[in-house]
Amino acid sequence: MNSPLTHWQRHDDPQGITWLTLDQAGSRSNTLSRAVIEELAGLLEDLHGAPPRGVVFASAKSSGFIAGADIGEFDALTDAEETYALVRQGQQVIERVAALPCPTVAMIAGHALGGGLELAMACRYRVCAEADQGLLGLPEVQLGIHPGFGGTLRSVQLVGVPAAMDMMLTGRSLRPARARALGLVDRVVPAAELRQAARQMIQRRPAARREPLTSRAMGLPGVRSLVARQLRSKVASRARPEHYPAPYAIIDLWRRHGARGEAALDAEARSISALFATPTCRNLVRVFFLQERMKALAPRDVPAAGHLHVIGAGVMGGDIAAWAVLQGLEVTLQDLDAKAIEAACKRAAKQFERRLKRAEPVAEATARLHADPEGKGVTKADVIIEAIVERLDVKRKVFQSVEAAARADAVLATNTSSIPLEDIATALDAPGRLIGLHFFNPVARLPLVEVVHSQHSDDEVSARGIAFTRQISKLPLPCASKPGFLVNRILAPYMAEAMALHREGVPLALIDETALGFGMPMGPVELADSVGLDVAWHVAEILGEAFGRTPPEELRRKVEAGELGRKTGKGFYRWEDGKPVRQAVEAHAGTADLEDRLILPMVNEAVACFADGVVEDLELLDAGVIFGTGFAPFRGGPIQYARDRGLDATHRRLVELAGRYGERFKPHSGWARLIEDAEA
Repeated sequence: MNSPLTHWQRHDDPQGITWLTLDQAGSRSNTLSRAVIEELAGLLEDLHGAPPRGVVFASAKSSGFIAGADIGEFDALTDAEETYALVRQGQQVIERVAALPCPTVAMIAGHALGGGLELAMACRYRVCAEADQGLLGLPEVQLGIHPGFGGTLRSVQLVGVPAAMDMMLTGRSLRPARARALGLVDRVVPAAELRQAARQMIQRRPAARREPLTSRAMGLPGVRSLVARQLRSKVASRARPEHYPAPYAIIDLWRRHGARGEAALDAEARSISALFATPTCRNLVRVFFLQERMKALAPRDVPAAGHLHVIGAGVMGGDIAAWAVLQGLEVTLQDLDAKAIEAACKRAAKQFERRLKRAEPVAEATARLHADPEGKGVTKADVIIEAIVERLDVKRKVFQSVEAAARADAVLATNTSSIPLEDIATALDAPGRLIGLHFFNPVARLPLVEVVHSQHSDDEVSARGIAFTRQISKLPLPCASKPGFLVNRILAPYMAEAMALHREGVPLALIDETALGFGMPMGPVELADSVGLDVAWHVAEILGEAFGRTPPEELRRKVEAGELGRKTGKGFYRWEDGKPVRQAVEAHAGTADLEDRLILPMVNEAVACFADGVVEDLELLDAGVIFGTGFAPFRGGPIQYARDRGLDATHRRLVELAGRYGERFKPHSGWARLIEDAEA
């Protein structure tokens, strides 16, 4: 290869081993962009012409091996045949890696994801640096596609059907130790020994990995069809094929071809090319970039917090404390009730064991969580979060005390879900110190934190709140301090309309099934029961007062009866073992009106939130609704859903529903600007 190298570096050492090191130009991490693949193709031609003793593929990036394909190039893939040709080109290059007539090693330090892992699997051996985080995986399904460079074949051939399907169908990453146990990597060593381990693999040439015998038996034609049906049934419990076609395509590829042969490779390329053209893929790629944009909101020049003090050891406060501990912070947990702190610490201990597994990191995490009934941690904390009862007078009293004891540079934050920050800040001598950090329950699962600023909040304090949110691996959404902020305001009409449908005699299970049919992760009735009907009633009261709406009477009656949902065992549903007991309904039994009556009020409220300045960016608004409510990601968020449906058509449908069911469906005045901007 005579042309100069831009992305790859080649070094031939005295032992006859060629080291190919990827250092993608102009990027903080390595991806398999078109330019990277084309340059690798030229290097492989040279290596096939004059094979060395062995080849090691490595990375010069501290961020990891290879993060997968260049997702930024996805937007250009609009023609199916052009996409197919590009995928086939990538497959052929990876096949040339597999066909090298000498031992090949992927030397993995850090992540090896998607196409990066596909390249690694094409090597005869894989050595990996020790790490505690999940680093190896095939996450393409999360973008609405599947592996396209031979990964649907090689994953099965290496680790067998069950493990390969679990990787591809869930998109979950594996820790190196787990990858070693499955046979995905051959050796796991300390990072300092990685180069020596790669060299030893070439020198010793152990037998290459083969698909486990039990998996090969699954590949027999009759057995394969049976296993494929079982896999489809398992996937169907989590995702519908019309919403997420990629996992079903993965299963179908294996069912038809058994992860063997040139026909399987060609089918993989055809399949991924078709998936690229789907709205699901387009919207999931958009959501990926929205997530990356939210991560980038955090300023880089803000010092990391070392100590968090949480006031309130209820479920929310205790879970915030436990999550922060898992992210490496020292945490003090304060509450007037010592038993509440004890209960929170016990819940945290279970979470540490479940997530960290090994005794040493569990012990280290436990040592970072400190019971602090007297609140001594306030004086040392970098960030102080109040997560107590939703009563303005109590919150004012707490912050008055906290301000007097806290460091002058400490961030003061409230986890309030409904009380305006301006009202709380009246207790402070310096109201600019107060921001909102509104977490969502369950804290460990929901990634969004609304970083709320009032008209008084200091910009620097807000920036530090955003930085802290990213430090603890959450997604920050800047919001104005207005009733309900974004997420609760969006959910309120969704849940209220469910109550209206219930009053009309529509079965609760049918209401929830209709929402699931649209793609929501949970129906509005189950959601209300899950968050607690007392909480739902309180938020409904706040928003009702702010916007002149009457809170659903059904909620009040349930609260007065003490039927608060899952936490009391009975709400709209009866709950057993943490699950609602409900009558079965036929899938997709809801009418078009039923679906629109549930979903379009959320869309209308999203337009209202933008018009009212709750969130100042439509893209971030969509991201906030997706990551805060679970709004069907494959639909791209409420605004994107309206765009795909047609802004004018969505507006007309709201007008139609308003005429049929009442003024609550009347389109917000903000639609005019949205439609005008779209036409500009």
